[in-house]
Amino acid sequence: MAHDDVPSIARTSFRKFLEHLSGDGKAIGVLTSGGDAQGLPRHGGRQQKYRRGRLGKRLQHPASGWDSHWQRPVQRLPKPGRPLESSSQPGAEGHHQPVRDRRGRQSHWGQYLPGGVEPTAGGAGRAGHQRTFVLEVMGRHCGYLALVSALACGADWVFLPESPPEDGWQETMCTKLLENRAQKKRLNIIIVAEGAIDSQNKPISSEQIKELVVQQLGYDTRVTILGHVQRGGTPSAFDRILASRLGVEAVVALLQATPKTPACVVSLSGNQAVRVPLMECVQMTQGVQKAMDERRFKDAVQLRGRSFEGNLNIYKQLAIKLPDSQIEKTGFNVAVINVGAPAAGMNAAVRSSVRFGISEGHKMFAIYDGFEGFAKGQIKEIGWSDVGGWTGQGGSILGTKRLLPGKQLEEIAAQMCAHNINALLMIGGFEAYLGLLELSAAREQHEEFRVPMVMVPATVSNNVPGSDFSIGADTALNTITDTCDRIKQSASGTKRRVFIIETMGGYCGYLANMGALAAGADAAYIFEEPFDIRDLQSNVEHLTEKMKTTIQRGLVLRNESCSENYTTDFIYQLYSEEGKGVFDCRKNVLGHMQQGGAPSPFDRNFGTKISARAMQWLSMKLKEGRGKKFVNDDSVCVLGICKRKLCFRPVAELKKETDFEHRIPKEQWWLKLRPLMKILAKYKASLELSDSTQLEHIRHDQEEPAAI
Repeated sequence: MAHDDVPSIARTSFRKFLEHLSGDGKAIGVLTSGGDAQGLPRHGGRQQKYRRGRLGKRLQHPASGWDSHWQRPVQRLPKPGRPLESSSQPGAEGHHQPVRDRRGRQSHWGQYLPGGVEPTAGGAGRAGHQRTFVLEVMGRHCGYLALVSALACGADWVFLPESPPEDGWQETMCTKLLENRAQKKRLNIIIVAEGAIDSQNKPISSEQIKELVVQQLGYDTRVTILGHVQRGGTPSAFDRILASRLGVEAVVALLQATPKTPACVVSLSGNQAVRVPLMECVQMTQGVQKAMDERRFKDAVQLRGRSFEGNLNIYKQLAIKLPDSQIEKTGFNVAVINVGAPAAGMNAAVRSSVRFGISEGHKMFAIYDGFEGFAKGQIKEIGWSDVGGWTGQGGSILGTKRLLPGKQLEEIAAQMCAHNINALLMIGGFEAYLGLLELSAAREQHEEFRVPMVMVPATVSNNVPGSDFSIGADTALNTITDTCDRIKQSASGTKRRVFIIETMGGYCGYLANMGALAAGADAAYIFEEPFDIRDLQSNVEHLTEKMKTTIQRGLVLRNESCSENYTTDFIYQLYSEEGKGVFDCRKNVLGHMQQGGAPSPFDRNFGTKISARAMQWLSMKLKEGRGKKFVNDDSVCVLGICKRKLCFRPVAELKKETDFEHRIPKEQWWLKLRPLMKILAKYKASLELSDSTQLEHIRHDQEEPAAI
């Protein structure tokens, strides 16, 4: 019956019925079943079920037994998978089939994506069920991919050819899975390298592991063999920049070579390109296989290199919690705080620092909402299981603010005294750097600040002095690169179009310059390299000539603070006017999308490793100075990558290298790559020679852990 056919009296009565409808003392149960489907519990229809049920009633979810409120479905709207954590019901797979709405149209609950897309990224599709996933990754007899994947996703167990499990691993692994389930962890991930073996050199297969888990624990276990999906896909920003850097290094090496120069391999050590003899690399690779065949697995791990060995040690320390009886308590309290703008990878860094600190015997405290929360006493002890699943989470779970401690030093000192904080780890951007300087300067007035303090750089701007890289910058670069790829694809269909794209970064041009290099842009305007109207004119002329070729599109990146007068709007209007009849112009301001998203594998692993190193340094300082006050400058440091090493630089020393007005280091390592971007865009530019002009022999006696 149409709405107009309903008598007015009936409509009035129905309205009164709704107005007086009460659900006090009643509850509505919401049960989902079957496999997960995108939007099933959160999008459109389900959200309406929630809100239509809020007429005084209480919404309960039988599977997990928690009550809901008005905002809960809104908070979960963007998240995939299933929040109700229900189990599959027989015959319930029909939920994936098209259903007809009241007008006869088809609508789908499920949106099937190609398999293997970010299989270990967040486990969103798997977290809805209590399941165990066994993922087999490529690599033949090298466990690198399996190891870094396990580190990046916080896997429960990993099988590597170089480091096989000891005899009796079956019972040990099952016990570990049981302990994780007891801590309310619904998803277990086991990663298997395709060449995995046991201590007797017998192969370990994914199916063998699945059968073990099913028989011993009765867990619902699935096997995923990723296969060649790992070879495909779009290259990340890091891979594009690395390929460009090493390509130049290889050409320079060839130009400098003589007939007597031995063949070499060009690679990256930390953040520096190096050349090593080819035959030494081959001998080392063969040595790994020989050591594995002879069951000298410790030697095999060492032969893989410092980076591999460091990754393995950190994974073991963060994945396996020793019984409390086996951990020697130090009596020290260590606090972790996030400061500044959010950056992807912060949570991975917090997880790493908390678990490493607990394994060292410290009591760990989390400070919420930056220095503002610190002053208000928003401090809570945080445990091993509290940070489970944080590795793949974007943003800052602890909360972060830009507020500096300067005006609240009394309150912060009182909180440090009240909680007996013996050391402080800051994870943040330039605000964290400034905050560290203020706390260091306040040591004379407040003895509570005479404790070891270290900062781990975490900002998309990558503008912290003392480090070549910051946590979060790689994820932001990937966002910029992906957006530029989409825009270029749009321009390829339109023809003769130039896009002006504005990136974040404050006065630091890292994102604009490196984004331009990764995306194949025609120009990038940054604060560190002043430009004028003649440069803009030259770029317009260059693009005019480019439109005569087969590639009839243009891409120009601009740092948000590169010039006070040459704004994005000005450049857009100039290009539009000067390009009339040749090309048209569009502009895009990327904005805060550069701060969001799940952290990239690089940021996850970088945040994990650098924070573990920071905690190791704090532990060393605390044990060396037990019972003493720390007043020296070397007890307040920034930890960062400096070319090939992880360096602890005192903030007092870094003050001389900082441009405080523009919040950037006075020297930027990436500026030497700027000519490369221009050369690839077909401009005439001179490129400096490489960092390393001589062959370096491979050394096995280096005790310093690898930078990356």
